[in-house]
Amino acid sequence: MNPLPNSTVTMRKRLLILLISVTFLFCVLLGRLGYLQLIAGKDLQARAAEQWYRDLPLKAPRGKIIDANGNVLADNREVYGVYVRPNAVTDAEKVASVLSGHFSLEYDKLLKKINSSRVSEITVMRAVEKQTAESILQQKLDGVYFTLDSKRYYPGSGYLSQILGFTNIDNVGQNGLEGYYDEYLRGVDGFAYTATDIKGHELEDNVTKYVPAIPGCNLALSIDGNIQAFAESAVADALSDHGAKGASMIVMDCNTGGILAMASAPGFDLNEPPRDDIAMLNALSKNKMIVDVYEPGSTFKIFTTATALENGAVGDSDRFFCGGSRLVDGQKIKCWRSIGHGSQDLGDGVKNSCNCVFMDLALRLGTDKLYEGLRNFGFGSKTNVDFYGESRGLLMQQSAVKNVDLARIGFGQAVAVTPLQLVTAVSAAVNGGILYEPYFVASATDYSGKELYTRTPKQVRRAISASTSEKLRTMLEKVVSEGGGHKAGVEGYRIGGKTGTAQKYENGHIAQGKYVSSFVGFAPVENPKYVVAMIVDEPSGYAYYGSLVAAPYAGKVFKKIFDYTALAPSVTAEATEWINMPDVLGLRIEDAIERLKESGLQCEVDGDGEYAVSSVPVPQTRIEKGDVVLLRAQ
Repeated sequence: MNPLPNSTVTMRKRLLILLISVTFLFCVLLGRLGYLQLIAGKDLQARAAEQWYRDLPLKAPRGKIIDANGNVLADNREVYGVYVRPNAVTDAEKVASVLSGHFSLEYDKLLKKINSSRVSEITVMRAVEKQTAESILQQKLDGVYFTLDSKRYYPGSGYLSQILGFTNIDNVGQNGLEGYYDEYLRGVDGFAYTATDIKGHELEDNVTKYVPAIPGCNLALSIDGNIQAFAESAVADALSDHGAKGASMIVMDCNTGGILAMASAPGFDLNEPPRDDIAMLNALSKNKMIVDVYEPGSTFKIFTTATALENGAVGDSDRFFCGGSRLVDGQKIKCWRSIGHGSQDLGDGVKNSCNCVFMDLALRLGTDKLYEGLRNFGFGSKTNVDFYGESRGLLMQQSAVKNVDLARIGFGQAVAVTPLQLVTAVSAAVNGGILYEPYFVASATDYSGKELYTRTPKQVRRAISASTSEKLRTMLEKVVSEGGGHKAGVEGYRIGGKTGTAQKYENGHIAQGKYVSSFVGFAPVENPKYVVAMIVDEPSGYAYYGSLVAAPYAGKVFKKIFDYTALAPSVTAEATEWINMPDVLGLRIEDAIERLKESGLQCEVDGDGEYAVSSVPVPQTRIEKGDVVLLRAQ
């Protein structure tokens, strides 16, 4: 057979190469087409939409915040966003003139932006009031567009200012519950799409397409708006009456942990926060009842008592002697009453708030048992309330505690707590012994009303037994009915509680003349529901005792709560007995106290002197029998 000519072989090779090349190119094009269709298709469609469509945002309405009764605490008010699309503007000078006049903008800068071909859309102003938007709309300016937006509105203005928090210009929560629950409240924004040509001009046959916004979730709080109003009034009055640096109140349902009210003064108007003064805004919006700690003083004696009873460190027949001080580790620690309380049982020690009794109890318990008891009440740990920035309080390192430290902790020194920790712990002490986790948000629903979340009371642990809690309630009732908490009493109702007066520290040293006055109480004693804590920071003058400064406001709030809830009295109200304030000026302090006691009056003493030099009220003033008076000693 004759071999093929070279020319034929060459031709076949060329055809084969051509066929392979065409096949390869076809496969490349097919692969590219598959990539564009299957992998990059969505991205390319989005890029095309960006070129052929212009969109304006449709802001999602922020979810409402309501109280336990359904009253709105945080709402939305309709406002507008104003935008300019330069390619659609037919009279740039007029547009710049009208908009700069309404919004106090620089005419030249705005005109330059409008005439620029580099931007497709200009945001002129956000949160524009309806009246202003309508005025601009009447000018019929080509290229000027409006979007419906919303602005946060707080019907209560200054109520709950440290708790609700506020939002920024974009309606994003900044602090408080607005910040903590921002993801739930914010919702999902929508858009309005408008078809345009390559230059950005709207097409004549354009149909605007809408992607609707999804409103945020609504939150229902445990806060009762009426009880909140009582608390707001109390802290405002205390701040004014005593020239104090600050005043705070918390009301809690002791059987659930639900926070019924939380108020602090001074506050600010949530609708007009001082955004131009960041330091002031941060100071006023800080929730000190959750974030800051303070030395609780005598209110802390509740937990020393409870722990001692729970551990059997004290019996019914035990008696304590107070001579005005105790010597611990070579250090003299004074009782608040320098002349002492003499011999007394535990109930009298609680009623008299005798420091010596609680030093003895703490030393009997020892560090390990006392610390175990305090930790069972939640001290040294966060309560896990639904709020940012909570402090865990301050407890000395257990291994570093000496006897002198232990003695001071027993009556509320050398320890620091948050007001919320205190209220939560007291709730456990009086409700039968169960520590509950405190909370603000009771439920959440979506825009259609579908319930997404319901809070159920969360038991953390058993702090003390039910029998210990019952004994403690009886002792604390006498503090109000017979002791220094008398001004917190309400006729016809059984109320228990404890006063506290603590010196403040600055730079590690006692700040002379600066005190934190407090009262924490509960009612009704026979079936506790409400726990109220009233704290007054740095009251002016020498009437700084918790019995005189804090207890009266707690009593007023208890009275309002009883009236509001129509709680029936549990005891027969006795007719108020009035007496004239005895003249004890010039007497030795111990004699003055004895004379006041004989008249049925309680007494606080300011100063370490031997003689009574003044009294509040002054002699012969008409005063209720059983009330608390103040003596100054020199």
